[in-house]
Amino acid sequence: MDTIRIATAMYHRDLTCQHLGIQLDDLGPGRALMRMRVTATMTNGHGTVHGGYLFLLADAAFAYASNTHGPAAVAQHAQVTFLRPAEVHDELLAEAVERVRAGRNGVYDVTVRRPTGEAVAEFRGHSVMLSGRPSIAPGQ
Repeated sequence: MDTIRIATAMYHRDLTCQHLGIQLDDLGPGRALMRMRVTATMTNGHGTVHGGYLFLLADAAFAYASNTHGPAAVAQHAQVTFLRPAEVHDELLAEAVERVRAGRNGVYDVTVRRPTGEAVAEFRGHSVMLSGRPSIAPGQ
């Protein structure tokens, strides 16, 4: 099973993304594009999207991009910078791009934006591959 198929199969087991309506739009070696429509239940006391949902969307794109190479990869560090508020009914895109891989480590940048290109958040994630452990069990 090639690594893109493994990462795609991982998405079908991702109940969090499915529950929140986060869609995997595109996937390639070291990159992923995900989409989420903001609902009223995702807002905070200011009426804007809770930062945790923005982080989750970016983290999901990071997860799929970092799992396109073989052994399972997991986050070892991540940070986010919130640039603009997002609101109910906004459609948000999270585009993850691999910056570098060195041995079992990888660095990925994710931009969360509106379809117009306006950036809402910037995220950087550092991954580590789990030696010898496939992303999902064979046959799943």
